[in-house]
Amino acid sequence: MKVGFRKPSVSRSIKARTTGRAKRAVKRSIVPFYGHKGMGLLHPLKAAYGWVYRRISFGWRALLNMFRK
Repeated sequence: MKVGFRKPSVSRSIKARTTGRAKRAVKRSIVPFYGHKGMGLLHPLKAAYGWVYRRISFGWRALLNMFRK
């Protein structure tokens, strides 16, 4: 698991900002209960991994916010 600074990737950033909306629309039409509250409880290990990852790593935007204050 990554600890500390996450190396930024321009291509991944652009992909994340452009494909999400269409992908969510398709999933919402196919998968029942997709996007409803509480559905993350079905995957507790993935939720725990994300919880830890968000607390021990940071990106370039977090660095900018630290220097602004």
